[in-house]
Amino acid sequence: MQSKPKTDDEVLDFGMDWSRELGADNDTIATSEWSADDGIAIDDGTQFSATGSIVWLSGGEAGKSYKVTNKITTALGRTFERSGFVKVTATRAL
Repeated sequence: MQSKPKTDDEVLDFGMDWSRELGADNDTIATSEWSADDGIAIDDGTQFSATGSIVWLSGGEAGKSYKVTNKITTALGRTFERSGFVKVTATRAL
């Protein structure tokens, strides 16, 4: 995840693909933890598979960007951490 938009009233999923880091050794994700800047919420339902991790985000103030970080530990005991940004926009009128 580099930078992704969401409106202030949406609840959306954002993910990290770790397959490049894990592929050479056929390693897999054993644990996955998400953190985010104050002001945007991590909702229940974070998930991970052998090579990817997903977080559900809600809230945030329109016009602000929030850093979201995923830290994983692999079955082989390695740790990786990567961050991206979520840009919150105003709710769109119909």
